[in-house]
Amino acid sequence: MCLFLRTEQHTPSRAGEQRRELSAVLLCFAEVAMWSNYFMQQEDDGRMGVATGAAGGGGGQSGAGGGARTGKRRQPKLSDSEEGKIKLAFIVAAVGVTLCVLGVGTEFWVELAQPKHLGNNRTCEMAHYGLWKGCVRTLWISDIDPERESCGPVELPGESNCTFFKFYTSGENAVIFKKMTDKGLSVASGMLALISLTFMVMGAICIVMALSKGVMFFLKPASFCFIVSGILVLLSIVVFHQSVLALLASDHTIPLHHELSWSVSCVAVAGVILLLAGALFLLLGLPYSPWEKCLPHHSSSDT
Repeated sequence: MCLFLRTEQHTPSRAGEQRRELSAVLLCFAEVAMWSNYFMQQEDDGRMGVATGAAGGGGGQSGAGGGARTGKRRQPKLSDSEEGKIKLAFIVAAVGVTLCVLGVGTEFWVELAQPKHLGNNRTCEMAHYGLWKGCVRTLWISDIDPERESCGPVELPGESNCTFFKFYTSGENAVIFKKMTDKGLSVASGMLALISLTFMVMGAICIVMALSKGVMFFLKPASFCFIVSGILVLLSIVVFHQSVLALLASDHTIPLHHELSWSVSCVAVAGVILLLAGALFLLLGLPYSPWEKCLPHHSSSDT
């Protein structure tokens, strides 16, 4: 453009030619400066656009990320009614577990009483034991009911001598009033009780998972665990009673009066409650309401 101006314009006057050349040079510089400003402005606008797009993209990504996080955030699947029913059934199961632990941990499963006047006329002996420990008590005959023929009951004041059974450690049978326990049946009843407690813990873990995660699926394994634990607890009582009968049949030198005590009552009630709790969890875990299935709602209007 500048060369074009210089070649096209010429006059015979030397001074006029110089003025025209100077004007052409100034015009050329002005044009160059104009185009330079134009390109710089275009470059700045492009940079601002990129920056704005990046900012917008970042905001979109953060919004998308927030949306994704919000989408991934688990919404509770249990309604208030369902959660309340599960907690109520869990309280029932907790009562059964508490009674079972109380019964299994105490040594009042059975009471063995000698005749009141077997030895001297001042004291008599009786024994009570459970799954892990046995005690022999010496009672004063004067404290016993005159109409009672055997020594007891165990609640009377007296001296006690308690020892843990050794058939869990060294394998030795226990001897109570010259009668020997059946090691196999005693160990079997204890193991059944321990396995039952294990299933109770597993069932409790399943219920906690169901409440915390809001998933009804965990109610089914919880139901299985509590039902199995209830069956094992009741089976433990049956096996223990057989071990008591085997103890009484091992020797007939000393006649003994025997009766199951309050620990067995606790365990028996616990077994029934655990079965009930397992049934409740099974009903709550069904995909439909059994009441609506068995008793469908009928329209009140005549058709």
